[in-house]
Amino acid sequence: MNSSSLLTSSASRRLLRPIADLIDQRIERRIRSAAARDAAEREKLRDAVESMKRRQLTVDLLLDERGRGLSRIVSPGPLNRLQSEVAELAGNKEAAVRNVATAFRLLVALESLGVGRIAGGTMNICGKLGTIPLLDPPNDEILEIGTLYGMFSAGLIRMMERDGRSPSVTIVDPFAGVQVQPGNPERPDPSGAPVDERAVRTNLALAGPAGAAARIQRGYSEDPGTRAAVSDRRYGVIVVDGDHSAEGVAKDLAWAEEIAAPGAIIVLDDFGDPKWPGIKEALDKHLTGDTRFTYLGKASLSAFLRAS
Repeated sequence: MNSSSLLTSSASRRLLRPIADLIDQRIERRIRSAAARDAAEREKLRDAVESMKRRQLTVDLLLDERGRGLSRIVSPGPLNRLQSEVAELAGNKEAAVRNVATAFRLLVALESLGVGRIAGGTMNICGKLGTIPLLDPPNDEILEIGTLYGMFSAGLIRMMERDGRSPSVTIVDPFAGVQVQPGNPERPDPSGAPVDERAVRTNLALAGPAGAAARIQRGYSEDPGTRAAVSDRRYGVIVVDGDHSAEGVAKDLAWAEEIAAPGAIIVLDDFGDPKWPGIKEALDKHLTGDTRFTYLGKASLSAFLRAS
């Protein structure tokens, strides 16, 4: 009998069946064991994903756009670019990295504790807060033209104090109940809070004694009465963030020429933002005329000038 017939004969199959059954059982056990391991691994993976989702939800509630209209979640590219821009303005990479990180933590803290929000994108806010102290203003008098909820001034007070300064803030704003911009429809703020002086006072209080002592002048920056009320000193820092039209920015820059201390830092917000072309138009035109201001550069969407 050849080998083929031996393996296919009935007698051979009866003799080999226990061995085949044993092999089948071992294979089945291994399959069941592998399936059990796979099921356990899948369960572990599901648990890990659910844990990550819960953690991400917590981060999102703290940093996403809900309640402020813009996300505060940071990406590496914009952060690295901002750090380089601040370093170029300040001439100090290490200080730029430190100040941008500090400004970000401060931004999150203020919006978590305060009323309303800070207007603008995350990198732009951190760029302004981080850069101004590093440019060594000639004095600690600060004028903010257009404040929304006052949180930026509260943050700038903290950043200046971290640099060993003693900031004194003056704010000019119409407090119209909503954010006012020519050509833009007036609508409720994404935060749901009214834009009024009470909210500003609440937020300034977060900055301690210097915030509580801040001067607030209600009115538009182009109004003669408003200007007269706050033109009693020369400012080391002037933040221009009011009327974003070319005409409005031109008027604010002309006023800043009169009240800026020698060496003062002038910050022009939303410079280069395609939504507000009038800002760049006004600055470009201003710098071609008789001016005390020299353009230093920009960080995110803010231009920085120094007065002679």
